[in-house]
Amino acid sequence: MPDFLLPDLGEGLEDAEVLRWLVAVGDEVAVDQPVVEVETAKAAVEVPIPYAGVVSALHAQPGQVLAVGAPLISVGAEAATAAPGLREPGVAVPSPATAPAAAAPGDGAEAEADSSGSVLIGYGTSTAPRRARRGARRRPPVAAPPTAPGRTPALDRAPERAAERGRSVPVISPLVRKLARDAGLDLNRVHGSGPAGLVRRRDVELALSEVATSPQPQPARPGGTPAPAEQAPAPAARAGEQRIPLRGLRKRVAEATSRSRREIPEATVWVDVDATALLAARAALTARDPEDPVSLLALLARFCVLGLQRYPELNSRVEGDEIVLPGHVNLGFAAQTERGLVVPVVHGAERLPARRLSAALAERTAAARAGTLGPAELTGGTFTLNNYGSFGVDGSAAIINHPEVAILGVGRIIDRPWVVDGQLAVRRVGQLCLAFDHRVCDGGVAGGFLRYVADCVENPVVALGEA
Repeated sequence: MPDFLLPDLGEGLEDAEVLRWLVAVGDEVAVDQPVVEVETAKAAVEVPIPYAGVVSALHAQPGQVLAVGAPLISVGAEAATAAPGLREPGVAVPSPATAPAAAAPGDGAEAEADSSGSVLIGYGTSTAPRRARRGARRRPPVAAPPTAPGRTPALDRAPERAAERGRSVPVISPLVRKLARDAGLDLNRVHGSGPAGLVRRRDVELALSEVATSPQPQPARPGGTPAPAEQAPAPAARAGEQRIPLRGLRKRVAEATSRSRREIPEATVWVDVDATALLAARAALTARDPEDPVSLLALLARFCVLGLQRYPELNSRVEGDEIVLPGHVNLGFAAQTERGLVVPVVHGAERLPARRLSAALAERTAAARAGTLGPAELTGGTFTLNNYGSFGVDGSAAIINHPEVAILGVGRIIDRPWVVDGQLAVRRVGQLCLAFDHRVCDGGVAGGFLRYVADCVENPVVALGEA
């Protein structure tokens, strides 16, 4: 029976949580029929199966997290047919009459060991980038199976005999070399199971498992007897304590924010603005065409785009010793959903006037809350706008969305005393806060951008007229 593996869902995602099964054991399935809904770090998606047949096994329970490439569902071999044109790396396309062909030695064999399963239909992820991304994360060693009589151990425990086999170790995959290097394993001591002694990933993992399960020498006591192995005490259970695993979207947010704080030397500037005229301009634009309203977020987004065209350093990224200016504005905006915080992206936002930008923001917000955004709509941003004022707060030092270099936060707009033409008045006042990467610019650029956006907020008709 063919096993359908959890496919690569794109953008380097490495695992997914099973939300609900759309089929049961014994059901007949057709090619491209959705069989399960999974939640990745980016979105909830329905996964179609490339086979037709009868479901014989489901390999996960709702709530279980599976790694990309793990068995997801099995279809009875007697009725299974495969989707035309869908193929796994290093494996021939199956047909109703033929089983999948074995991988060829060399690159094909390594592809079989490193592949993550079928690519999700419609995502079009290529093989090479996926293997490079997944290889960057070291897999835990697999459990060592019992050594059968006459079987050669994966690890040669005599370094002098391993050295006699020659200095050139037959390894094709750089991922295999990295796995061994990260674990401190000498590849000269690993017995390769491939053609001509080719060392594959499974050989390295088996060698690591043998190292992990072999007894380690214990330091001797003064009397010559070995000291017992010391074990770290298990954490004591606390009454009422609850442990919530970091996974899915929450794990992705944790990784992204930690990396931002770790790598970006950020600074923050802020300014209070009189948004009375902005609210009036928005009301006038909406009244002109009630069927196609303009949101407040869209006007702020338009001002950001105009500001980034004047101060492009804030619409860049850092790569090594270079600042890369992309030449376009892919505007990300923070959206709170039931799954957590996501950042949809409007690509090419500089080409959209305020009304079209408003429609694009509304469309992506609705899709984000429905969990239907694809990876392309959640990645590639060059600048982020965060309207945390919707939570009823005035200001916040927002965390930059790595690898971007700036994020603009907007606080709530409320009635406050404000001086207008020398007279105290009640105005609609809010706060703008810009966090920026100090590597790409100094306070002059950051302050210039923030002041430009603030001037647009206070004089929106002039700003939109010049746009």
